[in-house]
Amino acid sequence: MGGPTVLVELDGWRILTDPTFDPAGRRYGFGWGTSSVKQHGPALAPEDVGPVDVILLSHDHHADNLDDLGRSLLPGATTVVTTKSGARRLALPDTRGLTAGETTRLTAPGKPPLTVTATPCRHGPPLSRPVAGDVVGFALAVGDRPGVAVWMTGDTVLNRPLRRIAREMDVDVLVLHLGSVRFRQTGRLRYSMDGRDAVELLALARPRVAVPVHYEGWSHFSESPEHLRGTLAADPGSKSVVRWLEPGIADVL
Repeated sequence: MGGPTVLVELDGWRILTDPTFDPAGRRYGFGWGTSSVKQHGPALAPEDVGPVDVILLSHDHHADNLDDLGRSLLPGATTVVTTKSGARRLALPDTRGLTAGETTRLTAPGKPPLTVTATPCRHGPPLSRPVAGDVVGFALAVGDRPGVAVWMTGDTVLNRPLRRIAREMDVDVLVLHLGSVRFRQTGRLRYSMDGRDAVELLALARPRVAVPVHYEGWSHFSESPEHLRGTLAADPGSKSVVRWLEPGIADVL
């Protein structure tokens, strides 16, 4: 859809990640004097998304991951899975809050069970959690099949817990949140991965397919899409697995 927002159809489940559907042009505050302008609108309107079984919300407190129109979709989803603090703030029916390492199992008639495990995120440099807030990624497993069908990293820098879990999981499709977020107020400090981090993570996780998302459309991204594409194309291992999705166009992975 654009930004971090992806509609995943997986064995009958319709799963929406980090819903952002506001139009372009607005500036949003991110706390402590930081802000960002949304530069691109969504590929589809909220009413065109259709029914959603699960919304995976890496965090609820930054508008580039959950904006006003995206928030309006939450009550219509059967289940929302997010952070524990986010679940308390949202206070919606069947909103499940997880910390890294915790798991919840979803069931629905006619669909195989879906196991959702929260994966670690650190949305900034060391000791930034009190400022950046709680964030998680999500690893999805279907039924009793071994391995992870989809891993969505969430907004995070590359750190030791992320490297460790990348080595441990057997990942089919990896959804990478990138963009190298920076703010003028905090100089060269980064709050999400860049292309070099993506190359390292891909070498550790060795997914069958990797899908970069959340790398364009906001003024706080410091790595251009062209530079990101060049970095991934220059690494043979990354180039062989990366699939670039076009917003609004379905693809089979």
